[in-house]
Amino acid sequence: MSGRLLRLACAVSTAALAAQAVLAGGAAVAVPEPSPPGPAPSPALSPAPVPSPPGGRSVAELLTELQRLYREAEKATEAYNATEEALKRRQSETDRLDADLAAARLTLHESRVAAGRLARQQYQNGVGVSPYVRLLLARDPQQALDQGHVIGRLARERAETVGRLEGSERRADGLAREARTALDRQLTLTERSRKERDDVRRRLDDVEKLLASLTAAQLAAIAELEQDGVAQAQRKLIASGALKDDHKASREGEEAVRYAVRQIGKPYEWGAEGPKTYDCSGLTSQAWNRAGTPIPRTSQEQWARLPRVPLDDLRPGDLVLYFPEATHVAIYMGDGMVIQAPRTGEKIKISPIASNPILGAVRPDDPRPPTPL
Repeated sequence: MSGRLLRLACAVSTAALAAQAVLAGGAAVAVPEPSPPGPAPSPALSPAPVPSPPGGRSVAELLTELQRLYREAEKATEAYNATEEALKRRQSETDRLDADLAAARLTLHESRVAAGRLARQQYQNGVGVSPYVRLLLARDPQQALDQGHVIGRLARERAETVGRLEGSERRADGLAREARTALDRQLTLTERSRKERDDVRRRLDDVEKLLASLTAAQLAAIAELEQDGVAQAQRKLIASGALKDDHKASREGEEAVRYAVRQIGKPYEWGAEGPKTYDCSGLTSQAWNRAGTPIPRTSQEQWARLPRVPLDDLRPGDLVLYFPEATHVAIYMGDGMVIQAPRTGEKIKISPIASNPILGAVRPDDPRPPTPL
């Protein structure tokens, strides 16, 4: 990514981060886990004494609890997103089957009309001399031959009519069964989506209750401890040599980063895909969709289906996945920084790549085939 674009992104994010720090008691950095790979905060970096937290818990314990609650909320959000995507696909399938069934029923109706006409003709022809007898008694051989062709053609048409009727009935019956099955699956997914939506809301309520119980001084102390932990994790990652000099971004990758930069400062909202609000995977999927490379909607599917790249091969536009379950994702912008939609209550911003425990990275426009499940 060019230095000019990086400077632009940093300039755009500075004002957003400053305002966010004032509104959120200083909590301007995404949540790191207190456990490895990031080291625990040093006592020398511990914040100044603050009023005793609720229940006598320390600031570090409160941070750990908040991290757990945020992570559970994001995990529930990605599960909800996955179900919503499945529900969209199932709705499309149901709509297609309904259209096919309507066409099949129309064809069946036409076949039944033709079969009824055939039955009436057979009844009318059954009265009097048989066409075959009339053929045998014909005096003119050419006329008899012509009548034979006509009789043969009528016989074939009757057989085809009966065949079409039988085929139409089978197709209509089969489509009706498929449509009922698709509808049942859709209703099941709808119920699952409702439960997962309620799960997200419950978990976010837990976060809000804990935050509401804290004073401004406690929130500031938690934010400071969190930022110190991220800074240490970032220094450790860089010192390890896991990050090399950035590789040149592809045209699509640079466009994805540009799109993400333009969203800096917009609020996080679970389940949102823009243009006013986003969740983590909503931002990454929309950025790459706008770059002309559609990718899966959820962070888990992005990790499961896109080609993986090592951290020392990162280039701007690549996606960085976090936590063992791949429940968080960000867009790499270069120089060890990512653009992310962090969590409820925060805004899209630039963060150190080590803001959360890194699982790995994927490249949406990698020419290699997608990673098999």
